[in-house]
Amino acid sequence: MRYAWDLQPQYLREAGLERGVKGWLVRWLLHRMRSWDRQTANGVDLFLANSRFIARRIWRVYRREAEVLYPPVDVSGFSLHETKEDFYLTASRMVPYKRMDLIVEAFAGMPNKRLVVIGDGPEMAKVRAKAGPNVSLMGYQPFEVLRDYLQRAKAFVFAAEEDFGILPVEAQTCGTPVIAFGKGGALETIRGQTDQQPTGIFFDEQTPVSIQSAVLAFEGMQDRISPERCRENAMRFSEERFRDEYHGLVMAAWEEFRSQGFIRRG
Repeated sequence: MRYAWDLQPQYLREAGLERGVKGWLVRWLLHRMRSWDRQTANGVDLFLANSRFIARRIWRVYRREAEVLYPPVDVSGFSLHETKEDFYLTASRMVPYKRMDLIVEAFAGMPNKRLVVIGDGPEMAKVRAKAGPNVSLMGYQPFEVLRDYLQRAKAFVFAAEEDFGILPVEAQTCGTPVIAFGKGGALETIRGQTDQQPTGIFFDEQTPVSIQSAVLAFEGMQDRISPERCRENAMRFSEERFRDEYHGLVMAAWEEFRSQGFIRRG
């Protein structure tokens, strides 16, 4: 329950519940929910985390080890596209934690660079107010359109702190580098600027200035990033790999429970 643990201040701020009697009551309820959540976790036999980032959170909250099982990505649904065009892409549902407004504001301050934005949601008006003439807001688009832009973009820009993050992997599957906030699951799915074979670049802060600096740094190093390496990196998260690893984890847990006498042969 992220709203009760790591992201509580953000959720309270977005709901206008930082102060007053209602805010106090919600914080008290969230405290009770955390206590209940921690107690019920004792009945879990095996935790599976969708990234090492979340495995560390499980340990911090529940003091339980978790096996990491990365989610499946439909890598076969995207093809390698080596020829890139002179625009950047970002795409997401427009909700506060995705920080789409920061990306748009950053590019509005770089009028010589083109940004295409795909997605819709409650933050759309806020995002539109920050857009400059070099920013194209396309709203919601079907998968085929998103895939086409992912294949042609110079780079995909990602400013959220995600548990895993599917879209950066899909972008790399197309051979497209990723400019991402250097926290959360992105650190496990993107090879950053310090890697010998980078597939993208990280920025340190969720601010327009930090994003702008990362874009300029990317343009200075993009010759080091090849579409083939981006796709090769993304293939680590295929659906076939997920099925094999999931099957292996379940069978290992089954054998352990059986050896302890919890399961009998029928």
